Amino acid sequence: MLDKLTAKISDALRIVSGKATITEKNIDDAVEAIKLALLEADVNLRVVRRFVNSTIEEAKGEKVLRSVDPGQQFIKIVHDKLTGYLGDTTLNANGQSAQDLQLKGPDTISVILMLGLQGSGKTTSSAKLALRLKKDGRKPLLVACDLVRPAAMEQLAVLGTQISVPVHKEDGAKDSVAVFKNAWNWAQKNLIDTVIVDTTGRLQIDEPMMEELARLKNAAKPDELLLVADSMTGQSAVDIAKTFDEKIGLSGVILTKFDSDTRGGAALSLKTITGKPLKFVGTGEKPEDFEVFHPERMASRILGMGDVVSLVEKAQEVIDQKEAEVLRKKMEKENFTLEDWLDQLRSMKKMGSLQSMLEMIPGMSGQISEEDIDKAELKYQEAILSSMTRKERANHLIIGPTRRSRIARGSGTSVAEVGRLLKKFEKMRTMMKKMSKLSRNPAAAQSMFSKMGQFQGR
Repeated sequence: MLDKLTAKISDALRIVSGKATITEKNIDDAVEAIKLALLEADVNLRVVRRFVNSTIEEAKGEKVLRSVDPGQQFIKIVHDKLTGYLGDTTLNANGQSAQDLQLKGPDTISVILMLGLQGSGKTTSSAKLALRLKKDGRKPLLVACDLVRPAAMEQLAVLGTQISVPVHKEDGAKDSVAVFKNAWNWAQKNLIDTVIVDTTGRLQIDEPMMEELARLKNAAKPDELLLVADSMTGQSAVDIAKTFDEKIGLSGVILTKFDSDTRGGAALSLKTITGKPLKFVGTGEKPEDFEVFHPERMASRILGMGDVVSLVEKAQEVIDQKEAEVLRKKMEKENFTLEDWLDQLRSMKKMGSLQSMLEMIPGMSGQISEEDIDKAELKYQEAILSSMTRKERANHLIIGPTRRSRIARGSGTSVAEVGRLLKKFEKMRTMMKKMSKLSRNPAAAQSMFSKMGQFQGR
């Protein structure tokens, strides 16, 4: 995610970071390197010029050049500038930022129109948004108003079933406004509080599409008009957003395929060029791969500072606190089983890719590539564990030669690999027990690490 941009800007910041004093030439060199990084990232030229001019003007002031730590002061300026170009973090009277959805209370129906061209991921994003709102306690309804693309209605129906959200569709319908009105009536009768409308799309912007969307907008009176755009298209996504805003009016943008975007031109140009906030990003193919866009957190990730807050939030979504406490007690008593291990592997998968999690850890972005992560090993482990019976996972000591052969056949691995997993599990249980005790006894931890240092020094 924005790997190239992060690497280039990190290199640029090394020119000034850690220096006791910096000169105007240091600043010029660093800003020039950042400028080239932004241009290579396909950031709009006008945005780059504004970024460079404002950064130089602020960085060459007395506050930076005479600062106790001028390098850190310069990095803070770059971070603040990036945050400003990515979005607006100012809160309104209700404590909401521009990135937040502006929806009515649960007693009134809110309407969200999803706009975009064919292939942008509009239908999938509609379902992802519905799932997120459902998790937030709202009762969404998906409405299939894309009557042009073949199988669009069926795709939305399948996605709705996957996430357990109702879908209103009318096979053979010709008028999207009539479909919406029928859906609205159904929503009123069934206590729905959020109607998400998947609108018509085309391969390119044309007048018939815009006329239909304008009619639908007038009938629906939406609270949010969200454009779904492909982040991989760079400046094209920004141009599309600008056109939609001029013709229909937008309240925000959703960027899809953000996990594959190594440049970041669209994200950094959108707000400045269109004036509309980036509200969500799609980070994968699964319904859960959908994140609220936080400008300050993304700025930190671009600068290689990580995003610990988002990492913790991801963990909290998949880890139950009571289950975590039970697991801790099991570790202490060395009662951690293969069943527990399988649960942990599956929880990690729910959090997203290992690469995306590493990017959120400060200093880790760009340090470990996708190739460095042995994902195949994790798949083998899950396959072996899944091929065991519950009785075997509850008590690994009963897994003798015959059982190992059966497990190897069932998982598509070898008896040797099953044996290695069991040995690894034994070591892991012992280590977990020790670490659990040390976490409650700082003095013992210090003594252990001291002994480890003595051992390493021999």
